[in-house]
Amino acid sequence: MTDSIFNHIRIVLCQTSHPGNIGSTARAMKTMGLSRLYLVRPKHFPASEANALAVNAADLLDTAVVTQTLEEAIADCQLVIGVSGKQRSLSQQVVTVREAAADVKNMAVAHHQIALVFGTEMSGLSNEEADRCHMLATIPANPEYTSLNLAQAVQIMCYELRMAITSGELHYQEKPAELATQEDLERFYEHMREVLEHIGYINPRAPKKLFERLRRLYGRTRLEKEEVNLLRGILTLSVTPKKHTKY
Repeated sequence: MTDSIFNHIRIVLCQTSHPGNIGSTARAMKTMGLSRLYLVRPKHFPASEANALAVNAADLLDTAVVTQTLEEAIADCQLVIGVSGKQRSLSQQVVTVREAAADVKNMAVAHHQIALVFGTEMSGLSNEEADRCHMLATIPANPEYTSLNLAQAVQIMCYELRMAITSGELHYQEKPAELATQEDLERFYEHMREVLEHIGYINPRAPKKLFERLRRLYGRTRLEKEEVNLLRGILTLSVTPKKHTKY
């Protein structure tokens, strides 16, 4: 289901100057589950630098669609969003990339085609390119310095898409640790009491108040079974006479 949604989304780069940015964009896309890359009049493509920076995402470069105009790249799309950090006097709606990601999800679920359009490295989207977009998305940034590398901007947009579409679940399943049973804990507490009495830290005739605090301390941590074994190992070693090396 998720793959199907991502298949309705394409990243469009307009007139990219540096092939390394194309490769880095492919890598940014693949890490977030996107695979459809369109290139509008790239200055250098294909290029070895693009492949080098794509690392294991070079397959996206192999399937990239190269067009001569932006119109060709977005002709079959129902939603076109320009990603830009520049303030404009145009009348399009401007949203954050997070808000844009929510709109993209809704459209993609309905099987519409969506394009996310990025401009050149030096000047971003031109006004003419922005005119072709239904809305503009911007990355909230430090107002004193809003400049982002092209591939970084793509990565942020793709990340927001993934968070919107997948609800942000981990890409691996965390195996839950086995928690210590109450029996494990009671044995640990008794072991700790014996060691603390042995080293003179608590008075065996009046241990109650201090030991209650220690029980509460460890009780709040929800110790794992392996952690209890580790702590008991430390306790055992602390009262075991050390062997001194003879010279």
